[in-house]
Amino acid sequence: MNNNKPLIIGIAGGSGSGKTFFLNSFLHHFKNDEVTLLSQDDYYIPAGEMTQEENKLYNFDLPSTIDDEQFLIDIKKIVKGEVVYKKEYNFNNPLAVVKILEIKPAPILIVEGLFILHFKEIADLLDIRIFIEADEEVALQRRIKRDGMERGYPEDDVLYKWHNHVVPAYKEFLLPYRDECNKIVVNNHDTPDDIIRITEEITEELKSKFC
Repeated sequence: MNNNKPLIIGIAGGSGSGKTFFLNSFLHHFKNDEVTLLSQDDYYIPAGEMTQEENKLYNFDLPSTIDDEQFLIDIKKIVKGEVVYKKEYNFNNPLAVVKILEIKPAPILIVEGLFILHFKEIADLLDIRIFIEADEEVALQRRIKRDGMERGYPEDDVLYKWHNHVVPAYKEFLLPYRDECNKIVVNNHDTPDDIIRITEEITEELKSKFC
C-alpha cells in the first residue's frame, strides 16, 4: 500500500450466501501479514444461557444484537495501527471454549457481516464493498445443513428462524444496500472453482490499483 492507512474492504452477505467460503478463498490470496479480518459475529451482545425454545424464539438477526459501538471502536484502532484483543463469539454454546482473538493491523482490513452496510459509521469507513448473494431456496438449504451439522438444531427450529427472523432482517437491513456495492457476487452453485476464480480476479484488480 502506498500509505499507512489500510484499504478497508467490506464483505456483506445474508445467511446461506456462501460468505464464509468466499472469505476463506479471498484471504487465501494474501500472505498473513498483508490482510486482517474483523467479523461482526464476534460483536454479538451476550444473550445469556437459554433453553432450546428460548434460543429458537430469540432473534439474533437484528442490528440491536450487535455491539456496533465497540465494533466501530475496534475498526478505528486497527486503522490507527493498534492491535485489538477480542473474545471469539461462541454462538451461545455454554460448552464452547472461549478463544481470545489477536487482530493485528495490516495493509488490508476486511470487515465482514450482515449489518456492516446498515451501520452508517462503519459503512462510511469502507473503501470497497462486496455483496455476496444466493437464491433464497439455495441459501435456506445451506442454512438447514449448517445448523443441523454444526449446531445440532432441529430442522423445524431452523425453518422458524428462517421465515421469522433471517429473511425479514435480510430484506430490511442488507438488501437495500446491494446496489451501492462495488462488486456483487452470485454464489448459487457451491462450485469452489467458480468462487476461487472470482476471488482471484478481485484480488488481482485490488493489487493492480492499490499495491
